[in-house]
Amino acid sequence: MPGHPCPTILDKIRSTARIARPAWYTLVILALFLPACTAGSRGAASPAGKLKIVATTTIVGDVVRSVGGENLDLNVLLPVGSDPHSFEPVPQDLARLTDADLVFANGAGLEEFLSRILKNTSGSARVINLSDGFELIESGEPEQHTQGEAHTGGDPHVWTDPRLVSRWAERTAQALGELDPANAATYQANAAAYQQQLSELDSWIEAQVAQIPAGNRKLVTDHETFNYFADRYGFQPVGAVIPGFSTLAEPSAQELAALEDAIGSLGVKAIFVDSTVNPALAERVAQDTGTHLVRVYSGSLSEAGGEAGTYLDYMRYNTNAIVSALR
Repeated sequence: MPGHPCPTILDKIRSTARIARPAWYTLVILALFLPACTAGSRGAASPAGKLKIVATTTIVGDVVRSVGGENLDLNVLLPVGSDPHSFEPVPQDLARLTDADLVFANGAGLEEFLSRILKNTSGSARVINLSDGFELIESGEPEQHTQGEAHTGGDPHVWTDPRLVSRWAERTAQALGELDPANAATYQANAAAYQQQLSELDSWIEAQVAQIPAGNRKLVTDHETFNYFADRYGFQPVGAVIPGFSTLAEPSAQELAALEDAIGSLGVKAIFVDSTVNPALAERVAQDTGTHLVRVYSGSLSEAGGEAGTYLDYMRYNTNAIVSALR
């Protein structure tokens, strides 16, 4: 826009990306300038008076969309196929976060980039961590990331249990209703309808899993991502190629050897690998142990209209893949 200072500032800040600094460094610098660029815009009406909402992952976004419906101008931060553990936002993402009325996140430590950025950003939107207060499955040992940063905490992959996503829907309706009281009843009705679909999904998964002999219900994954699914539907998590809740962790030779021994001794039939993860290491373990490699969805949905384009489709796809591989 002619005469507006922000393009010049942004150009100067983008030039810092050429310097060998972490991606978040540039974003923190940008955060110092964004309030001036967005002053007066936050809280302004979106197209057709819609609420400006940002969701972190495609899974969170689909749940929020199911509750908010047409009243939302919804932006999803992570593109389809992105790994939420390794995602690095760009300056445009920070601008969207700063301008939002609400930001919905999984929480539970999944979006480590979010807290890193927002603590350095003045005037940021309220963040709704949908998994706050959940009883998380705990990690045994700190995960050593490839960057050398130790990570501790519970398993953030709560969405693999539809009953927990039902609680997400309830919290989403409450947060949207507080922001937009005129439509609070609509959000509650949408959440109730979606919760009914989730209940039906839960029953359907139970029926599908019943086809798997109890002795075959053993899960090996690329990283620890299906623990809540396993807990809900009676599977035994044998281990993971990357022994931790994050894809940024790095397995040792001893850990890989122990996993291969467990696969052999327990007669594990398949290794399930997230569609967003490089499968090379899992392929090696599968080769060594004579097991099948099966691709599933974990941290991201597929493209809209694809085999896992909604959360409900995502859970059906993964359930069918697991049942087919293990029964």
